[in-house]
Amino acid sequence: MTAIAVVEGDGIGREVIPVARDVLALLHPEYEFYPVEVGYATWQRTGEACGADAISLLRDADAILFGAVTTPPASDYRSVVLQIRKELDLYANLRPIQGNRVDIMVVRENTEGLYSGIEWQEEDRASTLRVITRKGSERIARTACRIARERKNQLTIGNKANVIKSDVFFRDICIRTAEEMGVSYTTAFIDALTLDVLMHPERYDVIVTTNIFGDILSDAAAYLVGGLGMLPSANIGDSHALFEPVHGSAPDIAGRGIANPIAAVRSAAMLLHHQGDIAGAALIEDAIRLTTEAGIMTPDTGGKASTREVGAAMISGLSRLMEQN
Repeated sequence: MTAIAVVEGDGIGREVIPVARDVLALLHPEYEFYPVEVGYATWQRTGEACGADAISLLRDADAILFGAVTTPPASDYRSVVLQIRKELDLYANLRPIQGNRVDIMVVRENTEGLYSGIEWQEEDRASTLRVITRKGSERIARTACRIARERKNQLTIGNKANVIKSDVFFRDICIRTAEEMGVSYTTAFIDALTLDVLMHPERYDVIVTTNIFGDILSDAAAYLVGGLGMLPSANIGDSHALFEPVHGSAPDIAGRGIANPIAAVRSAAMLLHHQGDIAGAALIEDAIRLTTEAGIMTPDTGGKASTREVGAAMISGLSRLMEQN
């Protein structure tokens, strides 16, 4: 039996993840879903945001459906997302940007760089160590090249090698890997690349870059497809996989019933694709398309529907599609 760990998290995660879980359950009633409590609310209640028991439950799952978690600016609070990525070695973050005439896959290194977690504060300064390793660079480069070969065999290596020496290291490893794997590549400085992606998205297919650059680039590219409420992501390792919407916990709108569930549902589609159910993932995307074409959308994308109304429309559309197939 396939076991799916469900982490609702904080804020709007508790509103959108149940919709994504229901979509998965409709397609796969045989799946076993079990909750795992982590996040800021858990920390407030127990003093621990993500303990050893929670990590063990996540490690046992065949896949993880993960909601947004709040990370407060507190010195004694450890980022849950960074902890899970490191504990489960989820080194590849895949962020598809798909919409009208846009189809880009951002492949982001997920465990090191400025998010390595090596930080300290002194009286007159605070420091964060940026770590780029050969192992980390080689395996994310291989992942990006494999994806590129399945698509248009076109890879863009985003970097800031004109300023940051560790990016020379990363860029050169990516170049060498692409050449070894027979993938056509170009390199681009990340600031100019981000602007050009927004101006000319049709020029790009697969983009590989380091942790923080991939985070910023993919968030900016959300503009092309209607905002962060539309973007899913996958965190992939050799033994584990976690799927989450790109948006945060959005405490400013939490509880108002207006959060967009599409990113969470698309994350569920990525989960199915990873599990081998490509047809099921396609049905989810079709159900999303039917819902948006009917004008059933949350306020962030110009609609007036609530989270529940959008979720119900997607479930209804998916049910009809399943009957037709």
